[in-house]
Amino acid sequence: MSQKSLISKLSRRERQIMDVVYKRGVVCAADMVSELPDKPSYSTVRKLMSILESKGYLYHEREANNRYIYHPVIPAAEARESALAHLLDTFFKGSAGRAAIALLKKSEADISEEEKSKIVSLIKESERKGR
Repeated sequence: MSQKSLISKLSRRERQIMDVVYKRGVVCAADMVSELPDKPSYSTVRKLMSILESKGYLYHEREANNRYIYHPVIPAAEARESALAHLLDTFFKGSAGRAAIALLKKSEADISEEEKSKIVSLIKESERKGR
């Protein structure tokens, strides 16, 4: 699956489901119902999770009580990278610098000294590499 296809082929509700899966790590359909906005029915959630499984985003394990526990197929780090690439392409013309500037300009940006130090270090490293 290419980086772009990870996020762009999901419906709004499918993305919401995947958000919950990544937030919780593993989830059953009953728990998913309570986590989603606009509370869909249990059968709708089961169907959507089945669709996500057929698309290759989820897999399930059956517990002793016949309850299905769903897990993400795509590791969280890879999904995060895909989502960030999509965000950069969509809102910042593919520029990580533009995104960083937008984040740092937010008036409510609360950056710790450790984070500031890391940002400065990354900028210096980038300059040394001629990027």
